[in-house]
Amino acid sequence: MKRSIAAFFQQLQNKKVYFIGMGVTNYGVIVQFCEKGIDCTVVDKKSQEELSKAYPEHFEHLCSLGVRFITGEGYLDHLTEADVVYRTPGMNWNSPALQAARDAGVVVTSEMETFFEYCPCRIYAVTGSDGKTTSTTLISEFLKAEGKKVYLGGNIGKALLPQIEEMGEEDVAVVELSSFQLISMRQSPDVAVVTNVAPNHLDVHKDMQEYIDAKTNILLHQSAFSRAVLNLDNEITRGMQPLVRGQLSWFSRREKPQNGTYLREDGMLMRVIRGVETEILPMNEIKIPGIHNVENYLTAIAAVGEEVSLETIRKIAHEFGGVEHRIELVRELDGVRYYNDSIATSPTRTIAGLNSFNQKLIVIAGGYDKHIPYEPLAQSVNEKVKVLILLGATASKIEKAVTDYPGYSPEQLKIVHVSTLEEAVEQARALAQPGDVVTLSPASASFDLYLNFEQRGHHFKRIVNGLK
Repeated sequence: MKRSIAAFFQQLQNKKVYFIGMGVTNYGVIVQFCEKGIDCTVVDKKSQEELSKAYPEHFEHLCSLGVRFITGEGYLDHLTEADVVYRTPGMNWNSPALQAARDAGVVVTSEMETFFEYCPCRIYAVTGSDGKTTSTTLISEFLKAEGKKVYLGGNIGKALLPQIEEMGEEDVAVVELSSFQLISMRQSPDVAVVTNVAPNHLDVHKDMQEYIDAKTNILLHQSAFSRAVLNLDNEITRGMQPLVRGQLSWFSRREKPQNGTYLREDGMLMRVIRGVETEILPMNEIKIPGIHNVENYLTAIAAVGEEVSLETIRKIAHEFGGVEHRIELVRELDGVRYYNDSIATSPTRTIAGLNSFNQKLIVIAGGYDKHIPYEPLAQSVNEKVKVLILLGATASKIEKAVTDYPGYSPEQLKIVHVSTLEEAVEQARALAQPGDVVTLSPASASFDLYLNFEQRGHHFKRIVNGLK
């Protein structure tokens, strides 16, 4: 029996609660806690002036609620003064400041940990290196179309704790979880999905094993009545099978599982439940392009099992136009199509984007260095790209991986370096011919130039839509 959220808020009365970061995730939670009469302090690396410029309405509102701010250099030095610390998802769980707070007896937690502990309804959660957001969104679309009241959030951009008091037992929460959120969690969802695991975020995790361990945390605390959905085609997720406590469903593009979903050789999406096979729909009827989106449908269908009808699945497949920043058509100009694939923050995501088109592309890539290898990207770029426009901290690493590949030919692949996204779009337009495709598919995070991939994608769209 889950404890009452009202009792939880009562427990925090007369406690000092510190929130690390005033970003998108924490803002709604801080407001919620203030409204419950809880003493709240924000600690943030940005100065108060920078916060007021970055989030003017949010900053002003929190000031009006009496929130205290500790900002700038040394902002983490006061965590031991708190009773409870809510860390932002992107902050390393093993950081010295958080370890010092735990050593001092401070409770260190997160919005998602509290939500999982007190959520009154069934939770579907998705993690993985690629395909998380589209798979999460598809699950929510399926369930909404079946008449469920769905709360969609987590790493997908919205905190769910501020909505917890309006949730009922018959509702559903659909959550995207990053490795940063999972690393400290000690509860698992009713339905846990791992799309795949490939090198990512190695600038924060101490090594690949810690990253894998964080992902497996989504499974470790499930019950016998839960469901796990794993990728049969990915070696790491296939190796998670012994950790599954409840029902196991697989999804695969290459082979038929005992239970789950797969892609038949003729292009038909299939569902297998307790040995009974059912045809779902042909892959060419899915509105959003790319074989990786076929995988996303297989993932989401396996996650919802028999809870969603085939009619609903087919309806969504015919109508759903995709998620912003994921191979999103921005515009066509002078016979050239421009796509925003800013979500491609790793080589595997970029490879999936390149494979969505049946022609050679003009690709804008590069960004923040997460210390992940770019050699896996080399073959796809050499085979699928005719112009590679590079910027950001990873530009030279991507170029080296691509030019070191045995099949590289400077006559077949032109490489251009630029300093800004505006320059990148200008170069792409100058080099494009009618019928070409230009895609922003960075294979890197955005933190060297932008707050997140959404901000990068919006900037790209503004530039492209401003072309005369």
